[in-house]
Amino acid sequence: MKIIIWLMLFGNAFTAQALMKVQQISPDVYALVGELSQRSQANLGNNSTHGVIVTDEGVILIDSGASYLGAKQIHQIIQKITDKPIKIVINTGGQDHRWLGNGYFKKLGAIIISSAEARKDQKIRVNSQISRLDRLIGDSLEGTTPVFADTVFKNSYNIELGNTKLALYYQGGAHTLGDIFVYMPSEKIMFSGDIVFNDRMLGIGPAKNFQSWMQVFEKMAKFDIKTLIPGHGRASTLETATHDTYEYLLFLKKEVAKILNRDGSLLEISNIDQSKFHYLKNYESISGKNAGWVFEQMEFDY
Repeated sequence: MKIIIWLMLFGNAFTAQALMKVQQISPDVYALVGELSQRSQANLGNNSTHGVIVTDEGVILIDSGASYLGAKQIHQIIQKITDKPIKIVINTGGQDHRWLGNGYFKKLGAIIISSAEARKDQKIRVNSQISRLDRLIGDSLEGTTPVFADTVFKNSYNIELGNTKLALYYQGGAHTLGDIFVYMPSEKIMFSGDIVFNDRMLGIGPAKNFQSWMQVFEKMAKFDIKTLIPGHGRASTLETATHDTYEYLLFLKKEVAKILNRDGSLLEISNIDQSKFHYLKNYESISGKNAGWVFEQMEFDY
């Protein structure tokens, strides 16, 4: 019986790790690409993409996962890449998979960094996030306790660890109120967090301000970007990120404006043909909601 239980546990651990794909970007930079579907017990809440930078003095992790076990999963994957310790964890925003794994890495001695707005957002929404995760991932939430960033910044912050330099920028709310982007100038790599969704359809999100989101994207896009590691989906070029995220928001803005310009109502959003974005995962379940949220914001502004 003990052997059977051990095999079951080993199998579950292997499956959980297999749900995150390792995408090597450069000799020392990796993207850990999670599932594109909903959070679940199997993926430990990590339906998200995370960045890993291996420096000569240790590892910088971009986003800590949605749970204690999710963070442990991320660490196990990193240990297959390098035996160097996790020195810094950057939370790119207030969504659960960006920060609720902080407690695991804090125990390992990592310094946690976020924008001041992200930490504020995390504190406001932590109870609702825990409740939602309890429904979605159940026992996979075991051991998860909220741990907030040690260091916060207002607009920009520079990090230097060994031979690696990063620049962190907060330019306003996007998917969540405290979203940041992280630039690695030596490799021209951008870690966007939830400012970019590749491969899956974005949700307007807790910030519910798509216009600010577009403005933040525009500021990020001014950097010289060779590779962009998003908050969801595979690492890509800026061109792909623009199509999957920015151009989708711009499309909704234009289509909703047509309705409002003829004094149309919220009922008409179902007539918006979003089919050219049907290739994005979760299109069926979220496209209508996105149109509704955009209509509500634009109606208020008109």
